[in-house]
Amino acid sequence: MASRERRPIASNKKAYHDYFVEDKYEAGISLAGTEVKSIRQGGVNLKDAYCTVTNGELLVRGLRISPYEKGNIFNKDPLRTRRLLMHKREIRRLGAKVVQDGYALVPLSLYFVGPYVKVEVGLCKGKKLHDKRDAEAQRSAKREIDRAMKERIGNG
Repeated sequence: MASRERRPIASNKKAYHDYFVEDKYEAGISLAGTEVKSIRQGGVNLKDAYCTVTNGELLVRGLRISPYEKGNIFNKDPLRTRRLLMHKREIRRLGAKVVQDGYALVPLSLYFVGPYVKVEVGLCKGKKLHDKRDAEAQRSAKREIDRAMKERIGNG
């Protein structure tokens, strides 16, 4: 039995800045062999990626997997649409939420579980500009507190 240890590949920090993540789901991803090799070398970018539900399939768009440099005719288009693998029931439920409640499906991270590449998909609500400012202010305040505590401990 393969271990369930997660080995991170890439994460989408922009998603946490632009969205409130309500729920997270794990999905497999359908890839070609040269794409997996490229991912192992770190040639992946999640920044502008998003997911859609089309004809009962969960698809990820805008996920950039750089062409494998040692590949030849087997290299795929770096921005091609890729299928995510989840149970039909889950896909239908996510599709209904996206349509009715105004949620977005955003890939949050890519990681290996054994030999398989998995995608963590977040069910997200968009942040307004003032929400982003509040989050930045909170991060800044936490940084200041941490810095002050560090100085205090260092001088104590």
